[in-house]
Amino acid sequence: MYDDKNIFAKILRKEIPCESIYEDDKVLFIHDIYPEAKIHILGIPKIPVVDFSDFMVQSNRNEIQHFFCKIHDLIKEFGIKDSGFKIIMNSGDHGGQEIPHFHVHILGGEKLKGVR
Repeated sequence: MYDDKNIFAKILRKEIPCESIYEDDKVLFIHDIYPEAKIHILGIPKIPVVDFSDFMVQSNRNEIQHFFCKIHDLIKEFGIKDSGFKIIMNSGDHGGQEIPHFHVHILGGEKLKGVR
């Protein structure tokens, strides 16, 4: 069940300030306040979805495509398309998700450790 008191819901309602990178009626991309890389962007869809599966079920194909195309646009805009980047989606307790609103982390701008 979606909890509208989570920090991303509050950011989306403008109750908590953020450093916005891109926003439209469907998505918000912001700088992470605790960056784990030189570039660390959070991508948040504006619909109330808990995790990746919820996002896939509750969104239509156009919303899903829009979200992931904006990720690609930012990868190009921040100059990390060719040098490399990570896109991280934590889903559920065992997946390490801490905030119950689906979001992605885009990391780059430096050499990142890989997952084996």
